[in-house]
Amino acid sequence: AMTRLHMGRSAIALFILAFFTIFVAFWTGIAGCWRRSPGNITATAILMLLACLLSAGAMGLWHGVEYYEKERIVGEEFYQQWNNVLRDASFTGYDWSFFLVWAGVGFSFVSAALFSGAAVCLRSERIKEETVNMQYLMPVYPQKQQYAYPPPGYPPAAAYAPGPPYYHGSQYGPYNY
Repeated sequence: AMTRLHMGRSAIALFILAFFTIFVAFWTGIAGCWRRSPGNITATAILMLLACLLSAGAMGLWHGVEYYEKERIVGEEFYQQWNNVLRDASFTGYDWSFFLVWAGVGFSFVSAALFSGAAVCLRSERIKEETVNMQYLMPVYPQKQQYAYPPPGYPPAAAYAPGPPYYHGSQYGPYNY
């Protein structure tokens, strides 16, 4: 009887954790769509998959409680001790909430898969965009002003071999390319 009680309480706890996970996934999904961030969308997919697993685990515990009540627990108020007339007259039916929960588990799995696909698309789109933008970037070469003074331990510039004569009419100042 205690196993059934703990399984029933654990099912409720797993549903609460699943609802909290969906709440967190909602906000990471909003942030991911707002910023077009593949990392946030991936986190949303993982959280939705976790919510799916938690909900499926809760439903598994619910089915376990039902199994314990019908097949394992022996007591006057449980199914095993009923007389045959009562057993034949009883009917176990599942209503809309049962099917709605399993549909929710399935849809949370589908949403996890769709978020995962969206993250892959965003990541490939970002990579493609970065490769296109690489053609527009100009390479930056070091300027000669950075090397106006030699590093410590090197002789000053006058000690080097003389180069070509300096052309005073250059419009580029000290550059002698």
